[in-house]
Amino acid sequence: MDLFRHLRYFVVVAEELHFGRAAELLGIAQPPLSQSIQRLERELGVELFDRSRRRIELSHAGRLLLNEAEGLLAAEQRMRSLMRMVREGRLGTLRAGVPPETPAVTLQALLTQLADQVPGLDVDLQELTTGEQVRMLAAGQLDVGLVHHPVDGDGLRFGPAVRVRLGVILPRVSPLARPPELALADLAGHDLVLPPRATAPGWYDHLLDVCRQHGFTPARIRHAHNPEFMLGLVLAGRAVAIEPVSTSRREPRVVWRPIAGKSLRRTTSAVWPAQSSAHPAAERFAEIVAKTLNESAPAPMTVPAQDAPRPWNVVFARHAAGTGQ
Repeated sequence: MDLFRHLRYFVVVAEELHFGRAAELLGIAQPPLSQSIQRLERELGVELFDRSRRRIELSHAGRLLLNEAEGLLAAEQRMRSLMRMVREGRLGTLRAGVPPETPAVTLQALLTQLADQVPGLDVDLQELTTGEQVRMLAAGQLDVGLVHHPVDGDGLRFGPAVRVRLGVILPRVSPLARPPELALADLAGHDLVLPPRATAPGWYDHLLDVCRQHGFTPARIRHAHNPEFMLGLVLAGRAVAIEPVSTSRREPRVVWRPIAGKSLRRTTSAVWPAQSSAHPAAERFAEIVAKTLNESAPAPMTVPAQDAPRPWNVVFARHAAGTGQ
């Protein structure tokens, strides 16, 4: 028995106290409407209308039911509305992964956009490498991730891709910092600092292949899980990193130089399970994150003149000659 449908019919008849007008308002014929009311009466074991007079009236049971039915139907509408919002990905929790090196300003912009555009959605944002995200997506422990390509796409769907230009991070005092751009072959003899291969196997292998094809075979590969450790290895000398310009802005004693010729870019996109049970907000997250990454991408740093003051001179003033201070 479709209780809510019969209750809706009952409320209209109770308000009109006329089966013909009620049927017209409901857009159905009168006989099916009468049958619906009779079935509801049989189901509840009471008479809802007093039909003994020329004009039908609500019985005592009918008046009581009318008060209850209006509340039940309002609750049903709220329930359906909530479930529709969940189905459309506008309500509930979305478990999302982002790479550990994502800049703070980008995370802030992403969370702000999500709160503005999908205010009912609770985003559980987790710091995870590409490798971790792919494993958790396959295990059903994550709803959507933000990964670095290439990635095995079996059973996955991908959102709009964002391509970020990469360059070389090296000490500001390095002779390689003098030219406005560098060829990969210019890095010969240097170590290369990379995140461990397990963090993003496809990207790790691709980057090393491109380096070798363009004349740079690292003397040694050093692994760094977080940007601070990577920058420390670069500052120690003899090591360089290939990263977006945003990474270099964490440390004033390093510089970023673009790679000459065909630009080396890293492709990033949202990814989520392809099956029908995927979270309904995953695709919306993918659109928002792509827009946010494009808008928050910083412009490459300009190359300072050779006689430009070093950043630490702002903090530590030069000693006056002959003062002994």
